[in-house]
Amino acid sequence: MATDPYEALGLTKSASADDIKKAYRRLVRTSHPDLHPDDAGAEARFKAISAAYDLLKDPETRARFDAGEIDAAGAERPQRQYYRDFAEAQGNPYQQRRGFGAQGDPADIFAEILRQRARGGGDDFGTGGFAAPGADLRYALEVPFLDAARGGEMRITLPDGGSIAVRIPQAAHDGQTLRLRGKGAPGFGGGPPGDALITLTVRPHPVFRREGDDILVTLPVTIDEAVLGARVSAPTIAGPVSLTIPKGASSGRVLRLRGRGVARPGGKPAGDQLVELRIVAPPVIDDALRDFLTGWRKTHAHDPRAGLLNEATT
Repeated sequence: MATDPYEALGLTKSASADDIKKAYRRLVRTSHPDLHPDDAGAEARFKAISAAYDLLKDPETRARFDAGEIDAAGAERPQRQYYRDFAEAQGNPYQQRRGFGAQGDPADIFAEILRQRARGGGDDFGTGGFAAPGADLRYALEVPFLDAARGGEMRITLPDGGSIAVRIPQAAHDGQTLRLRGKGAPGFGGGPPGDALITLTVRPHPVFRREGDDILVTLPVTIDEAVLGARVSAPTIAGPVSLTIPKGASSGRVLRLRGRGVARPGGKPAGDQLVELRIVAPPVIDDALRDFLTGWRKTHAHDPRAGLLNEATT
């Protein structure tokens, strides 16, 4: 990663963990290449902010970066060593084993180095070859709303035609990145493979909305159900349940179904479902209903806007 992770997220080193999370979620929406297919620079920005978030979201990794132990790509920074520290290290093939002092003959020292390399096996310095882990690969995955809320499994098609199974955890949220260990690019020289990093985009649902761990639903009710009360069926993410509409309910009233929201990790109680009532008039007003309401209006004067209008003039 060529840029500073704080700079990539538009933050300073004093940013809190919550600041980092909010900045990442905001930038994902403005830079995700799938959401902005006509933006040529979206992919590069998305890679930069994803790499920055992966480094800074882990307190331990962030602390190591701030301390200069790793670079912005997460790679170890080499410790500063002087020649004498290196030369006297245990097992160093260039170690002065024949008593060369500070004033030793440079030709003899060089010859000794060549002999040590020959005994070590040829071209590689020391006794082992070069090995490095594979690169992490990044993917974007659009997840249906109910799979994100309840958990599920999806597959990602790879460029080579293969696929990866991705387990979607319960309560997955928009912008969340899942890490699949060992599913990235292969390593070099026997090194371990990299990881696959899957960034989720949660697809909107026509019925359900989500705020934290709570599910929100707008439920249509008839005039008679609102006035007289009723027992009706209401949808939840786990299936329909029975809901009591209290007598005299108005549009906008919110009823709470406890524990019918998104499950929380660690055995904590699930969120709730909030049901907002919306009174819907029948599609056809027949003569019986019109005559009844006309007579009722004459004998039951009621103005629900009176208080509102009075407050508006004060």
